[in-house]
Parts: sequence; structure tokens; C-alpha cells
Amino acid sequence: MLDIKFGCAPINWTNDDLPSLGGELTYQQCLSEMALAGYTGSEGGNKYPKDFETLKKALDLRGMQICNMWFSSLLTTFENDKTFEALDKHLDYTYSLGARVVGVGECGVTVHGQEATPLFANCPQLTDKQFENLAMGLNEMGRRANAKGMSLCFHPHVGTGIQTLAEIDRLMSLTDPTLVYLLFDTGHSVVAGEDPVAILKKYIGRVRHIHFKDVRKPVLETFKAEKWSFLQGVKEGMFTVPGDGDMVNWDDIFAIVKASDYSGWIVIEAEQDPAKADPLEYAIIARKFIRKHLGK
Repeated sequence: MLDIKFGCAPINWTNDDLPSLGGELTYQQCLSEMALAGYTGSEGGNKYPKDFETLKKALDLRGMQICNMWFSSLLTTFENDKTFEALDKHLDYTYSLGARVVGVGECGVTVHGQEATPLFANCPQLTDKQFENLAMGLNEMGRRANAKGMSLCFHPHVGTGIQTLAEIDRLMSLTDPTLVYLLFDTGHSVVAGEDPVAILKKYIGRVRHIHFKDVRKPVLETFKAEKWSFLQGVKEGMFTVPGDGDMVNWDDIFAIVKASDYSGWIVIEAEQDPAKADPLEYAIIARKFIRKHLGK
């Protein structure tokens, strides 16, 4: 049997990068509907209480735990000490809530959170010095995570400077494979113009956390043609859950996972407008789809 657990991200209910999207929904609803749909893990979210006891109680009531919580590094703007100090606090907090991985996204020069900025025309191109500092900083962050009993997983994300396979390859080659792992995301791979199957096949041995989402091809085509921002794409339904979209070759994705010794979480993270796509309904669609393909 695969040693895999299944989680969901609150970004399916209320968006971290655009808090007005789903802003009316409570964190209690997010957690309750995740549990109702059959998930036992949640990623972090901006709606969640910052107070440990309050969040822990809410999780325990629903038989849930935090499996990962996004951490924003600022290494491409060379804010290393600020990043390391924030990471130490983040590790302590998330470990106590059950997480054993930390998913890191590089946000020093990112444009993905800028609602009025067209994504593809403005994707940052990192300099050699930025790449080198990012790699050095991630190695140090990996050492700190390991000392805490956690794994540091880097999250390639469109608009951040690390999104294509070539950029992933370069970063992976510059970082220590015993300190820096990969957070694999099917949806961001597709939007970046890559084949998620090829990325997972190449790096499955270095993957310690997985995000599953699909992409709606007609919306992605309009996204590119109309030069939308990342958040405009989100609002218009570019992403959806496994079992609903039409751009990820799920048969091959599942085959790679089943043939591997991957141990950890698979998290459904398909940010949508909850007024257009009921989060509970889509969480259930995804859970049934995964159970059909992985048998659990």
C-alpha cells in the first residue's frame, strides 16, 4: 500500500493572494468541508487563526492536521537574514501543528500577486547572482528544516522566477539534494508551458510534497491571448480539481506515483472563485477521482 495521505488547501475556499475572493467564508467552513469531503490534512491559509491553541482546537475537532504551510522567501532580493529569522518561527509553529514539510515559494521579485500585471510579459528572469543566492539560501533553510525534523520543499510557481523545467533544473543542480526537495505542482507546470508528467518522472525521487490540480484549456488559451494577470486567470477559472480539467495526463501521473516509493501528502489545491465553483462539491469530485485511481 502507498504511504500517502490526502489533504486540501483553503485556497480553494478563500484566496491568499486575493483575499476578497471567498472573503466571506470562514476558516471553520473551510476545515469542516475538507473533513466532510474525506481529507485529513490542510495547508495553511490567511484566514486561519495565528494563535496556536485556537487553530489546534479547530483542527482536532475535525480530525485534521496542518500538512504544510506556504513560506515566502525573499532570497532574490537578498534579504537572507530576514528570511532565515522568519523561517525559524514558521518551522516551530507548523511543526507543532503536524507539518513535517515546509513548502517555500520565492517571492522577492514575484508578479503572481499583482492583479493588474500581465503574467507572461512580466515573469521575472533571475540573474546569475539571484540564482546563486537563492540556491545558497535554500541550502541554509534546508539545514534549519532538517534540524527541526522537517523537509524543505521548493515550490516552482508561475510568476516567481522559477516556473519552467529549465529553471527547475538549474535550481535543483545548484542545491544540495539532501537539503532541498521539490514540491511538485501539476497545475503550475501546465501554465508554465511544461509537461507535468516529464517533471514528475525526472524528479520523483526528490519530491517530498505534491499539489494536484488541473487546468481548463479554453480558459488557459484566453489567458494567454488576452494577456491576463495570474489572478485574473484564477478568477476566470483557469484552475480546477483533478477529475474536472482537461490538460493533465492523470493516468501517467498516477502511474509514476504508484511505481515510486513516494511517502507523504497529496494536496488538492485548485484555487477558484467559490461563487462560481462550490468548494465542497469540487473537493468531493477530486477525492473520488483520487480514490478511483489510487485505491485509497
